[in-house]
Amino acid sequence: MLWKRLHRWMPGLGSICHYRREYLSYDMRAGLSVAAVALPVAIAYAELMGVSAIIGLYACILPMFAYALFGTSRQLIVGPDAATCAVIAATVVPLAHGNEHVRWQLAIIMTLMTGFWCILASHFRLGAFADFLSRPILKGFINGVAITIIADQLAKVFGLSGLPEELIERLIALPHELLESHWPTVGMSIITLLVLLSVRFLRSSWPAPLVAMIVSTYISWQFELSEYGIQVVGNMGNGLPIVPMPEFKLSEIRDLVVPSINLAVISFVSFMMTARSFASKNGYQVDADSELRALGIANIAASLSQGFAVSAAGSRTAVNDALGGKTQMVSVIAACTILLVLLFMTNFLVYIPLSSLGIVLIFSSWSLLSFKNIWAYRKRNRQAFTLSIFTLIAVLLVGVIGGVGFAVLLGLFQFLRIVFRPSDQLLGVNDQGMVRSIHQNNDVKPVDDIMMYRFNSPLTYFNVGYFKKRVLQHVNSAVNSPVWLVVDATVSFTYDDVSVFAVLDELITELKGKGVTLVLAGRRTELNRWIKQNKLSRSDEDLIVVPDLYFAIRLIQSKRQAEGKQEK
Repeated sequence: MLWKRLHRWMPGLGSICHYRREYLSYDMRAGLSVAAVALPVAIAYAELMGVSAIIGLYACILPMFAYALFGTSRQLIVGPDAATCAVIAATVVPLAHGNEHVRWQLAIIMTLMTGFWCILASHFRLGAFADFLSRPILKGFINGVAITIIADQLAKVFGLSGLPEELIERLIALPHELLESHWPTVGMSIITLLVLLSVRFLRSSWPAPLVAMIVSTYISWQFELSEYGIQVVGNMGNGLPIVPMPEFKLSEIRDLVVPSINLAVISFVSFMMTARSFASKNGYQVDADSELRALGIANIAASLSQGFAVSAAGSRTAVNDALGGKTQMVSVIAACTILLVLLFMTNFLVYIPLSSLGIVLIFSSWSLLSFKNIWAYRKRNRQAFTLSIFTLIAVLLVGVIGGVGFAVLLGLFQFLRIVFRPSDQLLGVNDQGMVRSIHQNNDVKPVDDIMMYRFNSPLTYFNVGYFKKRVLQHVNSAVNSPVWLVVDATVSFTYDDVSVFAVLDELITELKGKGVTLVLAGRRTELNRWIKQNKLSRSDEDLIVVPDLYFAIRLIQSKRQAEGKQEK
């Protein structure tokens, strides 16, 4: 009993306890490679947030251990992510007023709050909200974040100071400021970029960011580049993290509530897209609610280790999958490797040039850009294209936090629009006797005297008026006035709503005045109970409830045959 409860809470525990020895070589190779990719990227994301580079390493270790125990994906790797770091930076930087310690403290608290929201949502089984933000909206958001990160790193790459903080103003000022570039810094940036591209094209299986960081750090250490005005990471400290006492007003925590909720939503949507794609590729399923809880626990682990928020690390997950990682042991091996670097190699990391970190961030963010995919929506689905472009522009114009808010609101409005004004179809029968939607380009024909109708949304108080309007429009515009209106109730009537049955009563009366009998096809048991509870006292001349559409057709045809015999 205890083991079952532990396994339900910690799905990864079973695979670790019953680990198969033949997987070790695959997991070891994948774990070391994941660590190699994670090290420079984590340091770069810490620099993006304006905190000590070593904090990026803190944000990797405990969350990896946590996800290895609580996650259900065998391939997914958690860690600092471009979108999450950009959201945190956009939230805490204005509140910190230039104080790095306050910025760090606020990032820890925001990470803790994000984890709390994820676990709370998991408790209420809200994992289905992984589909809340549509893919076009998320594509637009991620592209906006990537452009923002790239623009933010240009000052480090060119050794500039004094660029405006706002994106549009920064891009406008950049051409003039380029004349004031610090050319030794630009040279270091070019060297880093050349190493990245060379490794990418000549040895694609190698971790290009790690190789580039090793080369640039070695050059910086060997030639004391800081003496030439090239900025480096500097002292990172040693050992385990020690966070100073809070230096901000407790009232400022209120300013983190909404951004942390936004961050939880964005993180989980991206998280589930990554988990599901790799699970599908490898032939297994992931549980959304378990993954939501695992993401929350991973973020709480990150905050307890004085790190910042984590999510699915797409590049590291891809490395794990490409090298054949079999189990969550990959995360354990990668975390142990990063821990060893943290304990014994920080003295070497102080020489990392900031311009090289900027190039690595630009290199990583460049892979997030997918304008080709957004443009493809233009041909396939104009609405999806509009949603994606709107979200992208919102992120660029109002910033990452405002962009998150727009993305969430846009997803909500998109959902409400679909439910408020769903599509509908008239149905008919093809040559094989199958019920299908009637289109101009198919052979589906309506049945004589019968209009079959499908409303593609559950009926509720805010769309039942539209349902009634559409039904009457179809009846009034019919070339041959129907005698029977058959509604596919399986799709529309999903629960007992007083408002729905009140409008249904009105619709029955209006149809009766037109000489039309309403037939509800599907959910016969529930509908009869709901009709009785709502006291719709109707005869068979007004309303008939049948098991399905085919039964409705046969019943009507039988009634017509019986009426024909009586007339004879």
